[in-house]
Amino acid sequence: MLVNCVAYEDGRKIADLHPDEISDYLERPHCFVWVALRDPGPGELAMMQHEFGLHDLAVEDAQHGHQRPKIEQYGDSLFAVLHVLNKDTEGDFSIGEVAIFAGHNYVLSVRSNATQGLGAVRARAEKEPLLLRQGSIFVLYALMDAIVDSYFPVLDDLEAQLEAIEEQIFTPNEPAKGRAIIEDLYQLKRRLITLQHACVPLMEAVSKLFGAMAPKLCGGMQEYFRDVFDHLQRITKNIDMLREMVTTALSVNLGMISLAENETTKRLGSFAALFAVPTMIAGIYGMNFADIPELKFQYGYPVCIVVMLIIDLVLFLKFRKAGWL
Repeated sequence: MLVNCVAYEDGRKIADLHPDEISDYLERPHCFVWVALRDPGPGELAMMQHEFGLHDLAVEDAQHGHQRPKIEQYGDSLFAVLHVLNKDTEGDFSIGEVAIFAGHNYVLSVRSNATQGLGAVRARAEKEPLLLRQGSIFVLYALMDAIVDSYFPVLDDLEAQLEAIEEQIFTPNEPAKGRAIIEDLYQLKRRLITLQHACVPLMEAVSKLFGAMAPKLCGGMQEYFRDVFDHLQRITKNIDMLREMVTTALSVNLGMISLAENETTKRLGSFAALFAVPTMIAGIYGMNFADIPELKFQYGYPVCIVVMLIIDLVLFLKFRKAGWL
């Protein structure tokens, strides 16, 4: 559906347009049209393709979605695909897409399966008329910058989740809790990979928008695209760091589980030793041999009991001192 269709001239908004009026404003010098669509049908995209002269391949990508983040050049225009992360109630992410067509006198943004709106970007652009005079390329930058900046809160949230899990690792817990921690760490790693898939391809694409080989349309805005690249680079480095920390946390958690199991084994072994000595003595004197020493001894029974208790007491004290009990 059509969200907005607005004409701008010399850095200021001049009119809200009906789609049938777009062609009239495209012919005006120093004027560009900014159209925003959300989950459009084939007819809406076909209309925009006719108005702006969009390339068939770019329109096909925007229509069908499921594209990796990228920026492509078609003649004098640019086509960009960016991922937005929709967070559900369970903390998982679903991927939405924003396709952006930018020419010298138009910008078309197409949101697909994206819950995050872009109205704040339009408000920001209209508050900066000096930059808005740069035309459609500034709008392309503003949209990209807003989407990339939305990754920072996601990254902060994932970092907070990792810190909470790390606290649980060093808290005494049941083996079942250790399994739950492993599952949480695995889910966290999956979310980091999802964020990485949104950033890494885009970082490579944005690097083409500044420097000697930058498209002509980007003239005057290369420093801004370099700033977006720097943000992506910082996010990517933090993702790599967090992934390493998750891997380390998995190893530490498995180590803590092994230590807990060893402690349990020590306790079981200690109790087994306490029962083994009396069992051995009772077994010896329970054998059916006729000539067993002390078998006819009057005080044999209480002596055996006392010996058993003394040996068990000595073993108990030694195990307790060693920390096994």
